[in-house]
Amino acid sequence: MTLAAQADPAVRAIISVFEQLRADRLDVLESIYAPDVWFKDPFNEVKGLPAVQRIFAHMFAHLEAPHFVVRSVARQGGALFITWDMHFAFLSWQRGRAQNIHGASHLQLDEHGRIVRHRDYWDAAEELYEKLPGIGWLLRRLKSFGKS
Repeated sequence: MTLAAQADPAVRAIISVFEQLRADRLDVLESIYAPDVWFKDPFNEVKGLPAVQRIFAHMFAHLEAPHFVVRSVARQGGALFITWDMHFAFLSWQRGRAQNIHGASHLQLDEHGRIVRHRDYWDAAEELYEKLPGIGWLLRRLKSFGKS
């Protein structure tokens, strides 16, 4: 994290919420998101804080012990870019086997330091689908053809 980002209370609050997020404390998202926030990731595109809370609730319901670790932060004006790792295990298969997704979020902040736009970037094929039984083997095989 840059020194400027460390000194910024809005950035510190956002990182703290993401890194300490728990299934029973999704109401804390109200402290960092604007009510009419727009959110997009490889699986969802929603508008409004309740929809964002449902996405995180779904994550906690379908993954074992998901948590985020913020790796780097850059802020320029109202634009905030963070890189992160999401650690978790699948509940349905390979139970307990540690998984990791590397990703980045581009956040647009309002004048109060709340997130009004949240766009996540991560490779769903490499970070998720390749780890699934059956389809994972096929995707890894197809990917290997491009390397030969």
